[in-house]
Order: sequence, then C-alpha cells, then structure tokens
Amino acid sequence: MLQALPLVFVLVGLALYTVLGGADLGAGFWQLGAGRSPGGKRVREYAHHAMAPVWEANHVWLIFVLTVFWTAYPAAFGSIASTLAVPLFLALLGLVFRGAAYALRAGAATPRESGRIDTIFSLSSILVPFFLVAAIGAIATDRVPVGNAAGDLWSSWLSATSILIGVLAVATSAHLAAVYLAADASGDKEHALERAFRLRALGSGVGAGAIAIAGIFVVDADNHTLFRSLTSGRALPAVIVSGLAGLTTLTLIQRRRYEPARYSGALAVAAITAGWALARWPTILPGLTVDQAAAGHDTLVCIVVAVLAGGAIVFPALALLFRLTLAGRFRAAPRAVREAEPATGRPSNPRMLARVAGACLIAGVGLLNVADGSWAHGVGVACLIGFVVSAFGAIVVPAQAEDAAPR
Repeated sequence: MLQALPLVFVLVGLALYTVLGGADLGAGFWQLGAGRSPGGKRVREYAHHAMAPVWEANHVWLIFVLTVFWTAYPAAFGSIASTLAVPLFLALLGLVFRGAAYALRAGAATPRESGRIDTIFSLSSILVPFFLVAAIGAIATDRVPVGNAAGDLWSSWLSATSILIGVLAVATSAHLAAVYLAADASGDKEHALERAFRLRALGSGVGAGAIAIAGIFVVDADNHTLFRSLTSGRALPAVIVSGLAGLTTLTLIQRRRYEPARYSGALAVAAITAGWALARWPTILPGLTVDQAAAGHDTLVCIVVAVLAGGAIVFPALALLFRLTLAGRFRAAPRAVREAEPATGRPSNPRMLARVAGACLIAGVGLLNVADGSWAHGVGVACLIGFVVSAFGAIVVPAQAEDAAPR
C-alpha cells in the first residue's frame, strides 16, 4: 500500500491539473479564434482577465506531479523523461512562452504588439496540452521501455494514438474553458458573452465527443491491449462515467444551467485520467510495476508526510482563492443576514483541533516508520489524513470567527 500511495497522489494531481490547468489552456484557444471584430475583442479580453487570479495556482499541480513522481519512482521517471524528452521539452517551452506572453501583454505599446503577444499566448496554449498528452499516449501504448533513453526519441510519441489523444486534449481543454467562461459571464450578467461562450461550449463538446468516438478505432488499430482495457476491462467504468458526464454537461449548457455544468464537465475530464490509470494498473512501464519502481521505505514515508502536511496549508489557501474567484467575494454574508440565520450547532474549538492534529501527525509518522505490517501503514495513512482534516479546521475556524465578529 505504501508503494502505491504516492502514485495515487500523482494521479489526483494530474486530474486536478487536467481540469484546472486545462481550462486555462483552453481559454487561450478561444483567444486565438475570436477574430478582430469588436465582439471578438471582448471575448479575448474576458478570457484573459478570467484567468488572472488562478492561472499560476492551477499550474502548480504540474510541478507537484513531476516532483512527487520523480522522488517516489525515480527509475520510471528517468525512463520517461529521457525517452520522451522531445514532447516534454516542447510542452515546457510552451509554458515558458505562455507565461511570458501573459506577463508582457499589459506592457504592449500598440494594438499590433498586443495582437502578436496574444497569438504567441494562444499558440502556446494549444501546444502545451497536445505535447503533454502525446507523451502520456506513448506511456499508455507501451512505447517507453525501462532504461535511460531506451526508446526512440520520435517514434515513441509520434504514433496515431498519441496524436489522437493530443488533439482530444486540446478539444477538451477548449470545452472546459468555454463552460467555465459561460458560467462566469452569466454570473456577471454579460449576456452577449454568455451566448458566445455557450455556443463555443456546445460546439467544442460535440467536437470532443466525435474525436473520442473516432479514437476508439484508432486505439484498436494501434494497441489492442489498451483497447481491450478501455472497452471491456477495469477501465470501462471510467469510460462510461466520462461519456455520461460529457452528455450531462451538454444538456446542462443547453438549458443554461452553468453551475452544475462546471462540475459535470470537470468529472468528464477527470474520468479520462482515471480510465488511463486503471488501464495501466499496476504497471507503470513495460516490465516495471508500481512496487518495483517505488523508492525506499524512508523516502516514501517522507513523501507521504510532506504531501499530507503540505495539504493542510495549501488546500485551505486554494479553497479561499477559488471561493473568492467563483463567488466574487470571500467574506461571509452581511451581518444582518447572519443574525437572521438560526445557529446550526456549536462552533468547533480550534485549540482542540490543533491538539488532535498534533496527535494524528505523531501517530501517523510513528506507524509508518516503526511498524512493518500493511495494517499499520493503513492506520498511519488514516492518521495523517486525520491530521490534514484537523489542521484544516484549526486554521479555518479562527478565520471564520474573526470574519463573523461584529465590526
């Protein structure tokens, strides 16, 4: 269990990056195709400003995935990074150009300069998901052997399956961005922008679905093992969930129910990540299982403790950031509203929660380091999760009490 836990963290981080970072990248896609008309300019400006509060936070998940995977499974990471050096380098180069273009846009002196910067930003936003997911396609089709640069630098990722799912990644990113932007425009009472992004969400959703259906035949011709797992193996439930969530999203967008469409759209994309993981489990690379690739016991314990302890700090901060971004405010309801609401129960004691968090941290670290049994490791992980929950409460409760205090 301990050997697999960091990989679970990696997959969760990958799903979050696919959903959150993918939506940011998709916004760049719509900036490229908006045109130079006054309506197109409004689309570009709205997409640009919608990303401002969260785009850097969203891409932290990519750093998280790379760091945890590198530390916990060094042999697999080395094999992947060396064989897939070309697409990974191009994806990271795209991220650099994208970040630079976003920062430079505010300093553009003329509309012509601004247009060139927007073009660089948009093209980078398309290249990043394509190359990252093309690399994942190479792993999924067993084209990355174990060893330093053991696979071909070009044919490993220039396969039909890799190119197909790279295109699908661009389409799903554009779809997520359009769904989120339509929801934001609706909340801001920007009716013209809402209609523009609604049409884009419907069109890109249908396009992504068509690419996914066509991909079934491509995967069947390119790799029968992956095809069988996706259509009849353990990955089939995830494929079904993704398809149903995608259809639900289109229905909700058609009915202008944007808030639930956010979550169904995110579920549809996250389920794709889960399906890929289930199709591979427990193999990372050909002939290399999760247990074989895992680092030593002490390293894995340090990773688990660091991730869960860091989660107690990062997740409250991200929760506050997205609450502020999506709701347009961070503070609680006005005082008159709070006084009119009945009490829902006794407030939590932050000091007690802090004590519980400390006890869970000590028990979790001790069980993971001292005990050898699988049951002890499971209890240790549960204690560390309890630490994250308790620490979250100990941090948030005082902030809520301060916010609710009369002014």
